[in-house]
Amino acid sequence: MKQLLLDIKPAAAPSLQNFVAGRNAEAIASLNATLSSQAQPRFIYLWGEAGSGKSHLLSACKAIGGRVADDVHLLDNEAQIELFNTYNQLKETGGILITAGLHAPAQMGLRDDLATRLAWGLVYQLQPLNDDEKATALKQHAKERGMKLPDEVVDYCLRYLRRDLPTLMATLDALDEWSLTTHKPITVPMLRKLLQLNLEL
Repeated sequence: MKQLLLDIKPAAAPSLQNFVAGRNAEAIASLNATLSSQAQPRFIYLWGEAGSGKSHLLSACKAIGGRVADDVHLLDNEAQIELFNTYNQLKETGGILITAGLHAPAQMGLRDDLATRLAWGLVYQLQPLNDDEKATALKQHAKERGMKLPDEVVDYCLRYLRRDLPTLMATLDALDEWSLTTHKPITVPMLRKLLQLNLEL
């Protein structure tokens, strides 16, 4: 039983479908429309704090053939010039580029020409999930796995575990495996025991 949290299956690959949108539904709709060539403009810039889902969305876009650039706030001068040139080339050829950074385009100290390009198309600030939205996401995940997940287990997860969604989902998966192995229902005491065993590893 001690290996359950370590032996959990890898998380599903990031996709636009398994991204929990929360208050970001408009951004997701725009990404879907742009990547399916149903909408203009061809450039979308996403920004927000760590954990808001930028990297998930860019990985999803890249997986379906989109050109992406993540963490633009970390680009040095040479990389900024390269991204600026990429923008211009894609604009001429009708290409698509999805970019992301920590702040709005004009607030990162980037070259003025690149900051202007980043703001050319659609710009969305991604909002992190609140507790209610995380609870909904956990319940949906449990439903997809066929788990019977009591509300008090969800409350305990949100109160005492790391609050990022991948950790919460991975814990649920391990809890489900232990429940199936022991043929016992999922409860808060079972969750506590699982976490304690993991700490002892």
